[in-house]
Amino acid sequence: MSTATLTIDLDAIAANWRALDRLSDHGTQTAAVVKADAYGLGVARVARALARAGARRFFVAVAEEGAALREALGPGPQICVLSGHMAGDTDMIGDLDLTPMLNSLDQMTRHLEALPGRPFGIQLDTGMNRLGMEPDEWAAVAAIALEAGPELLMSHLACADEPDHPMNAEQLATFHALTDGTGVPRSLAATGGILLGSAYHFDLTRPGIGLYGGLPFAEAQPALRLTLPVIQTRMLEPGETVGYGCAWAAEAPAMIATVSGGYADGLLRSLSGRAVLWADDVPCPLIGRVSMDLITVDVSHLAAPPKSLDLIGPDQGVDALAEQAGTIGYEILTGLGARYARRYTGGAA
Repeated sequence: MSTATLTIDLDAIAANWRALDRLSDHGTQTAAVVKADAYGLGVARVARALARAGARRFFVAVAEEGAALREALGPGPQICVLSGHMAGDTDMIGDLDLTPMLNSLDQMTRHLEALPGRPFGIQLDTGMNRLGMEPDEWAAVAAIALEAGPELLMSHLACADEPDHPMNAEQLATFHALTDGTGVPRSLAATGGILLGSAYHFDLTRPGIGLYGGLPFAEAQPALRLTLPVIQTRMLEPGETVGYGCAWAAEAPAMIATVSGGYADGLLRSLSGRAVLWADDVPCPLIGRVSMDLITVDVSHLAAPPKSLDLIGPDQGVDALAEQAGTIGYEILTGLGARYARRYTGGAA
């Protein structure tokens, strides 16, 4: 086959959830963040594996993601929508039993008027200035909101992947100031916040990237392997060039593999001339530019032309590839292309 294979280890994802769950005490529930199609790995299969592992609350970005997740999980697990209750979402939220995290007075009014008595949470801005009610807004509506019975008060840390950043303690103090004494379950920590320690755990944690093998959870089990098929190999003479812009020239006789995969598959152009692929445990440099469907790799040092090469695998994780691209593992994961043949292992796959 000429498409790449993305192998997803459901047992590793479940093991990562259990490991993150063990980092908080028994009074803290561990949810699972499966937005962006479970960070590119396929929300239906991933969420079902996480539910089998014990996750009972899931977070998605928008109501449409919640609809897909409800179809995969069926009734029972709670599905929280981080974008809240947007105009046009009422039927989905009501019919599919979604729980919006309300971000503003407008959203609170919409939800309480359209779906009175239905579950909701409140997202508070503790300094990230992205989503959530600001302290003054919360002070003005807190009495009304609390009387309506929110199921969760949450916020999000801006710098949790930097343990010594002063913003962490500042946001923690602000969160306490906004929520202490409310009697409502609280959540502040995603993966990085879990690793900051018990002061950040509250009643619910929301691991995301750590489930899928990414930093800052350095102890995570690798959860995926991306294998790209070699379409063709050719010998180059010294001085011959490869790809658009003649960006690479052979200095000696070279064997070049043309590999199926490009920026249409989420292989960022910034990987041009920087990435490394692997033939078993032997590194092979990506040469020339990443194009839409193809990359070229120097395999001159191999004993025989390879049939495929790994871009993500045992010798190179998501974050190592992200470093080569000058980005973060989140972007690599969520950009994994729709053309990949996704193969699942473990987890009753």
